[in-house]
Parts: sequence; structure tokens; C-alpha cells
Amino acid sequence: MRSEKLAPTNNALLLAVMATAIVLAGCNRQGQAECDTPSRQPVPRFVALEYNEINARNGPGEDHRILWTWRARGMPVEVIAETSDWRRVRGPDGAPAWVHKRGLTGTLAVMRVKPGQAALLAEPEAGAKVVAWLNPQAVATLEKAQGDWRQVKAGGRKGWVQASEVWGAGGPTPCLPREH
Repeated sequence: MRSEKLAPTNNALLLAVMATAIVLAGCNRQGQAECDTPSRQPVPRFVALEYNEINARNGPGEDHRILWTWRARGMPVEVIAETSDWRRVRGPDGAPAWVHKRGLTGTLAVMRVKPGQAALLAEPEAGAKVVAWLNPQAVATLEKAQGDWRQVKAGGRKGWVQASEVWGAGGPTPCLPREH
């Protein structure tokens, strides 16, 4: 796929078409070693913010307006489109924006976005012993996936939580990315 630099535009339709056309081909996560994307990784996929401050832009380039700045190192974001250097991502609130790939890490993370705490369990089964609690807005490193359960690590504690209780869990079995 060839990437061309386009002149900045305010035409929302052109940006929408461009974003849709950036990644048309995906990959078979089970059997295909590489995907037909600029990063050779599946789209969509989850990654995390690499730095304490990441600018979210309205297009793929430094010449595009900054929409907001994320100040949440390690927060999971979902890559929904990409160019060779830019990733269109959405955070837990669902708002999409473009960030440079250097601002992302392949580390898998999850975030508690629901109100109230989520129990981290000793085993991946309902009724298992509670070993810790994941507070609202807390970020944890994703260690393992087993069916609908995720083993996470936060504050030096490991435990199992159902995927539906955290954001960034990546569906039934998330792929481990090689590059962001």
C-alpha cells in the first residue's frame, strides 16, 4: 500500500473517506502470521499510550489540529485504522483521533471504566477468592487471557477478572502485538 501526503483540508467527507480507505484488508488472527496492514498487525487491536502526554489529532499528520491531549501513560486505546506512521485510535470514551505510532506501545493493558470496583480473583471462575480490587479508572497490565477471563496485574497484585468488567480486553482472546 502506497502512502501519499495530502494537502490539509477541512472537508470532513474527504477525511472520512481517507480514514476508511487506509486499511481495507485485515488478517486471519488464527492462521496468518502477518496482516495486510502497514504495521503487519491486525486492525482493530489494542495498544497502550507510551508517554504521559500524547496529542490526539483530527488527521494523520503534524499539520492536523490537536483535538485534545491524553495525560494517561499506559491507558489502553484501540487502533481502528492506520497509515505507515499514524494510528487512528479510540479511547475508552469511544472518541476517535489520530496519534503518531511513536506515542504507542504494544503493551496490552485494560482499564476499569465502569463505576465501582471490580474484584480480582485468585482463579478464573466465579466465586473464587478475591485477592484485590480494581478501582474505577485504574489501568492494569494484561498478563493472560483464558476464555472470557483476563489475568491482570496492578499495584504488584495479580488476579483474574471477567473481560466484560474492563475495557481494552480485546474480545475473547486478544492477539499479542509485535509492533504498535
